[in-house]
Amino acid sequence: MTFMEKALSRDRLESIDEDVILPRRQEYHSSPVDWRDEVLYFLLVDRFSDGQERDRKLLDRSNLAEARPDINGEPWSWELWSESGSSRWQGGSLKGVLSKLGYLKDLGVTTLWLSPVFRQRSHEDSYHGYAVQDFLDVDPRFGSRRDLTDLVAAAHNAGMRIILDIIFNHSGCNWLYPQETPGGIHEAAYTKERYQFGSWRDELGEAAEAISSHDDGVWPLELQDKERYTRAGSGDLGAGSIEDAWAEHKRSDFKSLRDFNLDSPGLLSDLARCYKYWIALTDCDGFRIDTLKHVSFEQGRSFCGSIKEFAANLGKENFFLVGEIAGGDWAANRYLDALDRNLNAALDIGEMRQALSGVAKGLVHPGAYFRGFRSDVALGSHRNLGNQHISVLDDHDHVFGEKVRFSAYAASEAQVVAGVALQLFSLGIPCIYYGTEQALAGPEDKERGWLPQWRRSDHYLREAMFGPEHPRPGGINSLDSGKDESLPGFGPFGSSGHHCFDPKFPVYRSIAAMAAVRRAFPALRHGRQYLRQMALPDEKLEDFDFYGAGYETRGGGRLDGQIVAWSRILDDEEILCLFNSHGCRSRSADVLVDGILNRTDGRGRMTVIFNSAREARRSKNRSGSYRRGSKLVVQRRDGIAHVEIRNLAASQVLVLASHPEKEDGEVVL
Repeated sequence: MTFMEKALSRDRLESIDEDVILPRRQEYHSSPVDWRDEVLYFLLVDRFSDGQERDRKLLDRSNLAEARPDINGEPWSWELWSESGSSRWQGGSLKGVLSKLGYLKDLGVTTLWLSPVFRQRSHEDSYHGYAVQDFLDVDPRFGSRRDLTDLVAAAHNAGMRIILDIIFNHSGCNWLYPQETPGGIHEAAYTKERYQFGSWRDELGEAAEAISSHDDGVWPLELQDKERYTRAGSGDLGAGSIEDAWAEHKRSDFKSLRDFNLDSPGLLSDLARCYKYWIALTDCDGFRIDTLKHVSFEQGRSFCGSIKEFAANLGKENFFLVGEIAGGDWAANRYLDALDRNLNAALDIGEMRQALSGVAKGLVHPGAYFRGFRSDVALGSHRNLGNQHISVLDDHDHVFGEKVRFSAYAASEAQVVAGVALQLFSLGIPCIYYGTEQALAGPEDKERGWLPQWRRSDHYLREAMFGPEHPRPGGINSLDSGKDESLPGFGPFGSSGHHCFDPKFPVYRSIAAMAAVRRAFPALRHGRQYLRQMALPDEKLEDFDFYGAGYETRGGGRLDGQIVAWSRILDDEEILCLFNSHGCRSRSADVLVDGILNRTDGRGRMTVIFNSAREARRSKNRSGSYRRGSKLVVQRRDGIAHVEIRNLAASQVLVLASHPEKEDGEVVL
C-alpha cells in the first residue's frame, strides 16, 4: 500500500509528528528539467468551476441583460452582485477544476497553480483559502483530500503539473486576544512587546475555554502551543527594513490572520513537515509560497531548503518554489539573492506587472519592462535568470496599482492578446490568470459607476467563471449544499447563471496558438533577449533609435502607441516578436534585426510563424499581408539590417523566424 493509500484510508490527522511517518526514496512524478518550458495558469478554486457548466448557458456577451435576472422579484442589483463576490463562497471545487483539464490543455497550459485548498474556519467566508484552520486537511467546500489527489493524478496523465499555494507565515484567526487588548480581540493594535493569549475560537467563532473538536482552534496539535504565535497585534505590513528579522512587517499579524512565531523551537520544522505531507500525499510539483516577505531571510532559507531536500529524495529534483514577495521588484530580488538556490523564482507582482500592462497598451516606454531583465537592476539577469521571473499580467490581488483586470480598460480584445504575447514571448515563465483567455473585465463601463469600491477592491479581480446562479449561504451555513437565493452569483461580466468557458472565443484561440508557437521554438523559452530599435518613416524618424513609446519629438510632443519589437536569439536562430501597442490605429516601422544572423544581400528572409489577426478570425484565406508562411526580405540601410512592417493593425501581434522549419541536418561526403 502506498503512502497515499494509507493516508486516504484514515480520517483527519491530529498530529504531524505522531500520526505521520513521511516516505523516503520512493518513486514520484519527476520534475521538469527547466521551468521556463512551462506555461502556468493561476486559478482561485472557488471562482473557477463547479463542474456543472453543462446545466447552464454559455454567456452571450452581446445580450448581457439576459444574464441579469430579477432576484426575489426585485430588479437586478449591482450592490447585491458586488456583495456576493466580496463576501461569499461561490461554489467552485476541485472536481470542477478536474473537469476543465481538457479546456486548459487545449489553451496551452502545462502547469496549474491552485489557490490554497486547506481547511478554513467553518464560520468564515474565506473563500480565497489564505486563513487556514487545519493544515492537514482540505476544506470540504472545495472537496476532499481524495479529490485533490485525483486532480493531481489526472493532470499528470494529461501531461500537466500542479502547484499548490501554501502559507507558513501565519494561520487563520483561530484564537482571540484578551477582551481588554487595545484595538480589540480580532485585530489588536500593534505592539513591539507581546500580548497575553486570549482564547481559542470554537466552530462558530466564539471564545472557547479549550479545543474540544476538529472545528475548534487550530490543527494539527503542534500548532496549539500558544507560544508559537507572535501575539503582537496588527501593524503596518510595510513598516521596517526587509533586512531586519524583527521588523514590524515581519512580527505583525496579517490583519486578523495570526502571525507564527517562527523562532519558537521546532515550529518551522513542524510547518515544513505539514507541507512535506502534502507533497507525499498528492505528488504535486511545486509550491507558491504566500507572504514570503513577512518571514526573515534565514527562516525562508531554512523552510525552502527543507522542502527542496525532501522533494529531491522523492525524485523531484527540481521541485518548484516561487515566492510572493510584496514591496516591489527590489524586495523580490533581495529575497532571491538571500535564499539563493532554495527559491526558484519570484512573482513579478510589483513594478514589472505595471510596466508590462503599460507597454502592452502603448502608454509606457518598453524599456520600463525590458530593463527588468538586466543584471544591474532589480529582478535582474539576461538569459540564464529568466527562470527567476514569473510574468504576471493580472492576479487576484494587484498589490501595486488599481484592482481591475487588464481587460477592463483594454481598447479591444486584441489588446489582451498583445499583453499575453509579452508574457509568452519575453524572458521568464508566463503565468496566465484565470479568465484572461476570456477577457474577463467586470460589467460594461456604463454600469461600473454603480459598483461599490470599483477599482479599489480586489474582489472585482475574482469573478466566478462558471456563472453560479447564487452563492453559498454565509458563515457556517456555507458548509451546506444549499444556495442563498437572496443574492445573485458573482458571474462573469456582471452576470449570474451563465458560464464563459468558450474555446471559440478569439482571445482563447489566439493564446492557444501563441502557446503552441512558444512550445515549438526553444528560442522563445531559452533564447537571449534584445529590445529592438526602429525607424518610423511615416514620422520622418529614419534613425534606428525609437523603441515604441515615450519618444519626445523635436516639437515637444510625444509619440506613444507605436510598434514594440524584441528578438529572442538562440545559437544562430533569431525570432523577432512585435506588436502594435496602439489600441485603435495601424502602425508602420522599419525594425532592426541581427545583421550577422540574417543575410542582407537580397536573399535573406524572415518567415511569419504567427499573426494574431489571422488566428482570431481563423481565416481560410491564405492571401494577404503577413499570412503564416509569408516571407519578409531582410534589407540593409546605412549598414543596419532590418525588416519593413507596414500597416500593422491595432494591437496586432506578429512573430517572425529566421529558421522557421526543423532541419534534420546533413553531413556532406
